[in-house]
Amino acid sequence: MGRRSKDRNFWDSAMMNNATYIQYYNRLTELAISMFEWVNLPEEIDPRFLELVLFAKGKAVFFKDPDIGYMALMVTDQGPMNVYRVPLRRRAYASNGYNAELSINDSVMIYNNYLRTPSKLDVEMFSRRLYNIDRTIDINVNGQKTPILIECEETQKLTLQNLFMQYDGNQPVIYGDTALQNNPLKAIQTGVPYVADKLTMLKTQYWNEALTYLGISNLNLQKKERLVSDEVARNMGGVIASRYSRLNARKDACKQINKMFNLNIDVEYRDDFREQDDEFMLTGKTSDDKAVPMYVDIRSNNSADPSQMRKVAKQ
Repeated sequence: MGRRSKDRNFWDSAMMNNATYIQYYNRLTELAISMFEWVNLPEEIDPRFLELVLFAKGKAVFFKDPDIGYMALMVTDQGPMNVYRVPLRRRAYASNGYNAELSINDSVMIYNNYLRTPSKLDVEMFSRRLYNIDRTIDINVNGQKTPILIECEETQKLTLQNLFMQYDGNQPVIYGDTALQNNPLKAIQTGVPYVADKLTMLKTQYWNEALTYLGISNLNLQKKERLVSDEVARNMGGVIASRYSRLNARKDACKQINKMFNLNIDVEYRDDFREQDDEFMLTGKTSDDKAVPMYVDIRSNNSADPSQMRKVAKQ
């Protein structure tokens, strides 16, 4: 293989690595910044930008500009700190050069979570793990397509390369030179084991772990048997607990903003599909060991068979 071909393969592989990482990073970032719904936010404030700042910086500042109105921008602590390590002085700034000197008396700090850290680092970590598994799956699948090494004379190399290009291009018919009859090919089996299915399961676990971190409902369980309601509820406990740190940090800021500026701002976690009806269906067992559909109420951790649920609904 020539140097030019090696360089091309290297850069093609690097491009795919970067593209796969960016794909996962963008998907998780979009999920992270769309989880919260701000209520009664002043029209001057862009909730998307606010969530992006909290995601990337871990903090933002809410204040009222005498000319522009209410704003929520990036912020730099300027100290000193009070006893709760909240900066008494802070500077709001924007990418267009806008900046404003603020204090604890005319602005409110909004934090991304109770640790006051950004979510960006966690999303980067999950994205790197997911892209690494995805690219390993690609390599393993390609190994199934070309599980052999071909031994040949130097004079046959170009001919065999052309044949492989046709094979790799999935051509239905491949035409070979008559010289191949006189010089039989010698193939060496590489014996690449197929592990793409196991890697896919691992990728699913990492993806669900990322969703759990973001507080998005998922069943982060790998089990062949039917799931019982207690198993689902315990798994959902981690999801719901992950929501509180980020949600409560925003709600604390809302209370301070409303008190300082006489507003009525609030924030809620957007309901996902399992919470739309407060329950979802899974397979359970009755006392006589028959499988029946069951409904699980995530909030109350109750379950019942469909007939009982319908009776309650009628009442």
